[in-house]
Amino acid sequence: MKEHSILVVDDSTTNIVLLEAILEEKGYRINKAFSVSEAIHSMTKTLPDLILLDLLMPKISGFEFLEQLRKEVRSKNIPVIVISAITDKKNISSIRQMTAVEFVSKPVDIPKLMALVEKALHGGLMQS
Repeated sequence: MKEHSILVVDDSTTNIVLLEAILEEKGYRINKAFSVSEAIHSMTKTLPDLILLDLLMPKISGFEFLEQLRKEVRSKNIPVIVISAITDKKNISSIRQMTAVEFVSKPVDIPKLMALVEKALHGGLMQS
């Protein structure tokens, strides 16, 4: 069975450490990025099977990164699960229109997130 790689993009060390510990325990290979710039650099080396993306980050936001991902042939089909404290309906609607496969609010419901990760990596969640 292929070891799936997940890119976690969040400017919070606490959030990354938590997600990394949980996901590695489940056997996933984790790449971390504390900014969109780091995420872009990481993706020049290897493309992840899934991206977990925070929206509120300095310089380049998660919104901008998601938009950029969808414009590029190499990354347009990578599933993205947005994890954010932004929970208003307008932003969630925008995120879905930008083809994030799912939205999870902070603080993260770990069982819900893990179920979504499994679905995204095993064909149950598809981009719109």
